[in-house]
This record gives sequence, structure tokens and C-alpha cells, in this order.
Amino acid sequence: MAILQVENLTKTYGKGDTIVTALDDVSFSVEKGEFVAIVGASGSGKSTLMHLIGGVDRPDAGRVVVDGNEIYQSNESELAIFRRRNIGIVYQFYNLIPTLTAEENIMLPCLLDNRKADPAKLNTILDTIGLSDRAEHLPSELSGGQQQRVSIGRALINDPAIILADEPTGNLDSKASREVMDLLKLSNKRYNQTLLVITHDEKIALEADRIITLSDGQILRDEAVR
Repeated sequence: MAILQVENLTKTYGKGDTIVTALDDVSFSVEKGEFVAIVGASGSGKSTLMHLIGGVDRPDAGRVVVDGNEIYQSNESELAIFRRRNIGIVYQFYNLIPTLTAEENIMLPCLLDNRKADPAKLNTILDTIGLSDRAEHLPSELSGGQQQRVSIGRALINDPAIILADEPTGNLDSKASREVMDLLKLSNKRYNQTLLVITHDEKIALEADRIITLSDGQILRDEAVR
């Protein structure tokens, strides 16, 4: 069964002569546990697609169904709760809260839900991301690669239906990039975590199970890698 269904998704910006079609009738589905890379030139619609799948923006037409839930039937409050509980997002620039420790940043989705994180789950994530000894450190006391690992831990804490990673290695050196991709792949294999990665890096894309190539807001190719 598909964990994600994108159906006839269309999004435009502007009006009249200045209208820009960011996505044009895009449809595809993703099975649970798949690792899908989404690639394309700047302006191809990659980030718009991620924002729509993640419930950060709303489409002009079409549907996004995550784990059987059509997300845009929800109001803004319901959508925020659904996104927090079901979609883990990893950004290029980490988006950590500077006044919270690594451990607190990982627990943030639980804290926003007024729930306590499962201590065993938290310890497993800290161990998995290799930051058990840095749990009490603030983001400013961590390297870029360590901060990105914290953001991956935050994305994993609620066992989301899917993880969306938008250029997760774009702000890192080659060593840290390798560590972050190894961690994302580990979450994909160890937890059967469905993973969508937007990337301009061909090497990263080739590590996926499948590559979707966007061009001018449309799917140019959708091909299995392995």
C-alpha cells in the first residue's frame, strides 16, 4: 500500500502576465519504506513539491494523501498537528532552536504536543545519531554535521509516516555529508522509514531506490535505480 499519494498536484504563483506555474499536474505514489530522490534544476519545482507534501503550503489543485489521510481536508490547526506527528522534515539549514540543547531540540515535536518523549526511544535516537555525549550541548556548541544529525533525530522522534529532506547535505563538507546520508539511509533500513530526499547531488540521488526528475514543474522521468 502506498504511504504517499500525490495526485494531479498543481501550484502557481503570481497573477496575469506574471503567473508562474511551479507544479503542473504532478502525480506519483511512494510505497512504505521506499527511498526516493527528487532531482531537477533550480526552479524545476522540487522545493514547492516538498512544501506541498509536507503541508507547509496548499496547492491550487490536486491531492496529497499521507498514510490514508488527505491532508488538505484539514484546517490550519489540524494540519499543523498532523504535520508534527506524521511528517519529519529535515532542512538544509537545520532550523534548530538555539536556546535548546540537542536533546531538547530532538524532543521538540513531543513537547509541542504536550507529551513526554519515550526515554528509551530518545536514548536510541541519540545513540543512533552518535550524539549521546553531546545531548546537553546547545546548537552553537555543535558542528554543522552534528546539528544536522540533531535535526534528523527530531524528524525521527515521532515515528513519522515519511521523512522529507530538502538538500540535507547542501550546507556541509564532504565528510559531514557522508555521515548525514549514512544516517538517513540507516533510518530507512533500520526503521523501514519512508524517505524523500531533494538533492542536486547526483551521487546522493544514485543511492536511492528510485529517482524522480522534475523539469518546469512536471515529472520528466520516474525511474527505479535498484
